[in-house]
Amino acid sequence: MNETITVGMAEIACSNLYKPLRTSGLGSCVGVIIYQERSNFAGMAHIMLPYSSISSKKDHKIGKFADVAIPTLTDQLVHKGASLSLLKAKIAGGAQMFASSGNEMMRVGERNVEAVKKILKEQNIPLVAEDTGGTNGRTITFDPTTHVLTIRTVHLGTSVI
Repeated sequence: MNETITVGMAEIACSNLYKPLRTSGLGSCVGVIIYQERSNFAGMAHIMLPYSSISSKKDHKIGKFADVAIPTLTDQLVHKGASLSLLKAKIAGGAQMFASSGNEMMRVGERNVEAVKKILKEQNIPLVAEDTGGTNGRTITFDPTTHVLTIRTVHLGTSVI
């Protein structure tokens, strides 16, 4: 594999140069990978929150909110030559990092996962695999040549989907 493209918090990035995509620090955040099979078109978003409507600021990073990041990432992939009808998705993250005690606002991870799934469905992008929930943070790496998502979960080891 070639040099890895690091996707920071609230960022998105595409790779069609056989470069793996990686993001770390996925606690309640969700890593979304959108890719096209039988090609090397792939993109990743590190989503922090579900909907941009909860923010009064309009100068946020493009990957911060699921409702902005996923359509933007999809558009970037299509602009690079991917076919919208062939895109698929994998997701990881969305952990419950804080005790919620019934407080809806503390369910950030769960709300992020729900929003990501809803927006993928609206975009007609099938979700083919996920590793979400729990209480541990994750680092993920996606290989655009094999379409394998490697997930390193704190205290739980490594898995692939």
